[in-house]
Amino acid sequence: MTTQQTDQDALREQVRARYAAAATKVTSGQGDCGCGQPADCGCDSGCCSGAATADEPGFGAELYATLDRDELPDSAVVASLGCGNPTAVAELHEGETVLDLGSGGGIDVLLSAKRVGPTGKAYGLDMTEEMLALARQNATQTGATNVEFLKGQIEAIPLPAETIDVVISNCVINLSTDKRGTFAETFRVLKPGGRIGITDVVAEDRLSPEDRAERGAWVGCIAGALSKAEYQAQLAAAGFTDISVSFTHQVGDGLQSAIIKATRPTDATAAAVPSAARRELPLVQQSGCC
Repeated sequence: MTTQQTDQDALREQVRARYAAAATKVTSGQGDCGCGQPADCGCDSGCCSGAATADEPGFGAELYATLDRDELPDSAVVASLGCGNPTAVAELHEGETVLDLGSGGGIDVLLSAKRVGPTGKAYGLDMTEEMLALARQNATQTGATNVEFLKGQIEAIPLPAETIDVVISNCVINLSTDKRGTFAETFRVLKPGGRIGITDVVAEDRLSPEDRAERGAWVGCIAGALSKAEYQAQLAAAGFTDISVSFTHQVGDGLQSAIIKATRPTDATAAAVPSAARRELPLVQQSGCC
């Protein structure tokens, strides 16, 4: 095993441990940091002191409409870890099949299930047992029957090719240690003509990888952030078209919450990206947020 692969595995374990702890906080009734933010960043020093304000939120459940929050169990809302609301930008339709990468406590899966209706389906994919247990509990509480939560990594999606209409994700691509693999897998599972609607923390192009590392930790949504240009280039390399990366609000110095949209062309075939080739990429270009 190479040093780089060892580093990737160590980062992945840090991410898993952090979000397992966040899920445990919610289930034990300790899900609020006491500053108007949920336990989306482990209630560490960065949770309550970021660039976000009441008028310009950074992370968490306040980014969802009140009506959306009121429809869900408190535990799903408090466990919201994101930097946006992908269900509001993905333009979901009745009967569609949706996949949420890094589904956490299930807030985006449950909202998606309501939008696609009983003829549609919403999948959630997460690698953390504690989050999956919380999400399934929330689904049972809401009576949702068109949802399914899967254990796995977003770099190796456990679903057949060309089965998903829409892939969403809320501040999770940022955490991946293999972004090129994640984009290739997303492309693979999408039906021709399928689309993505993602919210993520994205660095301004002026920030170097070293600048990003200085501004925050990998598990804190910062060190692993791709720049806007990197995001666009990697999506294009995976085969996506109609790519847009639009900043919505600042979450740190040179760091923005962004809406990312792209489409799998109707005449495209999935391009295999060998895992060995992915491991040869610079670590920061394989990386990942909340």
